[in-house]
Amino acid sequence: MSLCALIGIGVTLSLGRWQLSRAAQKEELQRQIHQGKIRETIDTRELLATKNIASELYRPVTLRGTWLAHRTVFLDNREMDEKAGFFVITPLQLEHSEAVILVQRGWALRNFLDRTALPRVDTPAGPVQVSGRIAPPPSKLFEFKGADTGVIRQNLDLPQFRIETGLRLLDVTVLQTGAPSEGLQRNWPPVNSGVETNYGYAFQWFSLSGLIAILYVWFQIVRRFIAPTRRRPPV
Repeated sequence: MSLCALIGIGVTLSLGRWQLSRAAQKEELQRQIHQGKIRETIDTRELLATKNIASELYRPVTLRGTWLAHRTVFLDNREMDEKAGFFVITPLQLEHSEAVILVQRGWALRNFLDRTALPRVDTPAGPVQVSGRIAPPPSKLFEFKGADTGVIRQNLDLPQFRIETGLRLLDVTVLQTGAPSEGLQRNWPPVNSGVETNYGYAFQWFSLSGLIAILYVWFQIVRRFIAPTRRRPPV
């Protein structure tokens, strides 16, 4: 029993410390992003040569390619500057490659009189250069029905979109930055690294470790002193 308790305490303490270290890494990353000190910008060739592309999240990129305008998706009920509208997402066929990356190009105000009307977004034909930062796929909102497949959608599931379109989509997206253009605003909120989640998990692991210690002391030590006292006959 003692060995099991020691193992349980050791494992939970280790997991709690690991979550704290992950939180510290994310806080440092977020600090660098806010101070503009994140690693140097990578280009199309470097991006394609990266084996673990997910490790490059939030790194600035400058990519060259061609818009696949016919695959543009408008994500509904998305806010920017406290206004509801669309996030506009267009696949970018990367230069000299079959690989495609989804670009979160910006935000456009929706037509509240006609919910099926699309805002005017200019999508240049031919080679373009896009600057931004590597980002996860767009966050998902609650939806009452199954996954949409139209131009206007509530959410976009990247693996499903890859199957739907047959495109060789990379596992990350690009959040396009810069001044408003092409009918789109790009006043994106600050990066949220999710550090609160790591602190929450750390608290749970440390609490479990403390619980194991308390239960061990109670059942293996305290009760051994209490039990003989209760069985002692009265004088």
